[in-house]
Amino acid sequence: MQIHDVTAKGVKHKARKRVGRGQGSGTGKTAGRGHKGQRSRSGDHPRLGFEGGQMPLYRRIPKRGFTNARFKKHYTLVNVQDLEAFETGAEVTLESVLEAGLSRRTGDLLKVLGNGELSKSLTVKAHKFSATAQSKIEAAGGTAEVLG
Repeated sequence: MQIHDVTAKGVKHKARKRVGRGQGSGTGKTAGRGHKGQRSRSGDHPRLGFEGGQMPLYRRIPKRGFTNARFKKHYTLVNVQDLEAFETGAEVTLESVLEAGLSRRTGDLLKVLGNGELSKSLTVKAHKFSATAQSKIEAAGGTAEVLG
């Protein structure tokens, strides 16, 4: 072993395997496909999800009922304690919450949750409020407006 063998980082691009180029190459004759069988034929391969005649996974799993996943509403969440970042009398909307960096956008709708305390009077415009959030905002002298 020499020093250049140790520091060499290897080849940048590995040469592709050239199949069907004679017996000496190691992948001659049948080109690594073996003899006969489905995978040995050109253009012949089973469809996606085929498990060799075994009942495929997508048919084994029960499929029942209705799923609401496609129609689910995604809310951007913010807690009452995070609203302390705004000045007294400020109007809090989804845009102002995102600008202040209080939450990252997970949906086009804003929901205010009631974790923490609020000491400032704010006008909060959101699509949804938890019951505790609404009571804490109003107790601090602010208003909680539900957007349509």
